[in-house]
Order: sequence, then structure tokens, then C-alpha cells
Amino acid sequence: MLRSTADGPAVEHLADDLGPAVDGTRWTWIDVRADVGDLTELLALTTRSELDGLAVRDAVEEDDLPKVDDFGSSLLVVLHGLADDRIRTYEIDCFLSERSLLTVHRDRSPALDVLWSEIQHRPELASGGADELLARLADVLTRRLFSVLDEFDDRIERLIMDALDAAPSTVADVTAVRSDLAMIRRSMHPQREVLDQLRGTPSTLLSDRGRRRFADVFDVASRATQGLEAARAALAETLDAYRGAVAHHGAEVSKVLTIYAAIMLPLSLVAGFFGMNFPNLPTTDKDWGWIVVSAAMLLVAVVSMGVFVAAGWIRRPSGREAGSTLGRGLAEAARTPAQLVGAAFEISTMPIRNLGGALLRQHDDDH
Repeated sequence: MLRSTADGPAVEHLADDLGPAVDGTRWTWIDVRADVGDLTELLALTTRSELDGLAVRDAVEEDDLPKVDDFGSSLLVVLHGLADDRIRTYEIDCFLSERSLLTVHRDRSPALDVLWSEIQHRPELASGGADELLARLADVLTRRLFSVLDEFDDRIERLIMDALDAAPSTVADVTAVRSDLAMIRRSMHPQREVLDQLRGTPSTLLSDRGRRRFADVFDVASRATQGLEAARAALAETLDAYRGAVAHHGAEVSKVLTIYAAIMLPLSLVAGFFGMNFPNLPTTDKDWGWIVVSAAMLLVAVVSMGVFVAAGWIRRPSGREAGSTLGRGLAEAARTPAQLVGAAFEISTMPIRNLGGALLRQHDDDH
């Protein structure tokens, strides 16, 4: 449990319930990593609180897309984040009360860990109420999802080059990238709607500063959704370029075969002519006859080749090597460190810094 007071944030022992906050407390943050087997203990923890028991049960039993439920004295905000091992999303259920925030999740959360760790070392991140704390968490989670688009921007040029080269692995690479983008898109669109609701909600649990922070995070989510649509269009254009390159490659192959047949046709004609079973064919009764015919055939082949080269039908390959090393989609984005920027800081006074190297908090066994 993390508690913020006038003296700064401090980690305390987890209480047996989520009763009223003690005087002088700005907010209390309890982070619980729970599964279905921990449901009884979790319900006991929230017995004396004003949290909805059915919502707490759904937090560990059901998988929900991002959403907001207003219970009057508390808000349930379901957010999604990006895992740190591969492109997949996990759910964090955030129960917001007047001066407390309870986060429940089944998977380890890199975004939550870095925020928890940095609040203990940087008191300015503990300013404001529990609603601003939730906005900071939403900011880190959303920017983690946004990092997939940064990885896509680094990969799209290579995908386009492979498509123009008609690399055999292009279809598999584009399919993998599109699958990763679809995974993020399924979470990003509803999360954007959640942030839109929070920035304009009339709930008394959110202050004007909290709404302002959620508005900043909404801008990040909006850019991400626009980037996802642009990425889908870019992948469609990449596939079109690949199909065009394959068709062009097939045309080049057909042209080579046509040229080969054009060169062999007169040679076959000469060979067929002198292969007829007639005794009076020219030079057939001479010992040097085959030399003359062979020289004529070679001359015809050389002249034909020269004509095709002069016409530009035969040229050297471009030398561009096909190949791909992408087959894992956008998995590198999942290894991007969590960041605290933008809405995580004081809007007017706090500098924006990258905390990608922050240490991750280790969860207690009681969680």
C-alpha cells in the first residue's frame, strides 16, 4: 500500500480493509495482483469499503475491454496496457474513491511498476488527489500502447523495400505486423472512449485538474488511434506494392522465356532442315559440312542476342538483394521501457523527462 501525505509518499503495510482514509492523507493506493483463487481474500479486503462487490468479482473473473462504471461514491475504470514479453494487452481494474485508488490485475504491469517506483523517489509525482494519480497511470499505460506505432514506423520502410523486391517472406511479415496492430487497435479504441468520458464526466470524484490530465491523455490516445488507421492503410499499400512486384517479376520471367524461345527458334529450324533424310542436302556429303552449319547457327544466336540487348530487352539485374528479418511482427515494442511523460507531471512547472531506465517494483507475496 502506498500512502501520500503532506510529508510525502510512503509504503505502508496493507490494511485488512479499505476503510476511511486517516486525516492528512491525500490519497492511498493499494495495488493487488490477484487471480480467481484470490477472490475471497479480495472481497474480504473491500468489505468495509464502498466498492461494488460485483464489480470487484468481475475484476478477477471476467475479461473486459476498457470501460467506465460510475457507482456514485466510486468509479470503476478498466484500462489496458502492453505486456513486456510480446504484443498482447492485459487488463487493470481501477477502483477510484474520494481519497483512494485500488488497482487489481492478474498479469505483471510494467507501466504500473514504474509509476509505483518513481512516486517513492519523486514526491512531485504524488501531488494532487487520487484522480490525478489515476490519470498518471492512464498516461503511462496509453503511451506504452502508443510505442507499438513507433516500432511500426521503424519497420514499415523495410517492409516496403521487401515488397518492392517481391521477397517471399513479405506476406508473412505483413500478416504478423497487421495482427499485432489489430491487437492494439482492439484495446486502443475503447480506451480512447474511456478517456473521453473521464475528461468530461460530472462525477465529483474527479477534480478540474484531474479532468485536465485525462484530457492530455485523451490527446495521446487520439493520436494513437489515428496512427493505427494510417498504419492499416500503409500495410494495405504495402501488399498492393508486393502484388505489383510479383506480377512484374512474373512478366520478367515470361520475357526471359520468350527471348530464349526466340533465340532457339531459328536454331531449331536449321537443325530440322539439315536433319531431313534426303541425300542431296547441301554440305551433307562433305566432311566439313557440320562445321559450316554449326558456325551459321552460332552466328544466328549471337546476332539474335545482340538485337535483344540493343532493344533493351535484356539487362543486368538491379543487384538489390531480397530477404527479410522481420518475422516477429512488432514484438520489440513490448520491450520498450515504460515512460513517465506529459500528463504524469505538473502541467505548468514540471519538466518532461524520459524515465525509461526506471527500476520495476517487485510485488509482495501478500498481493
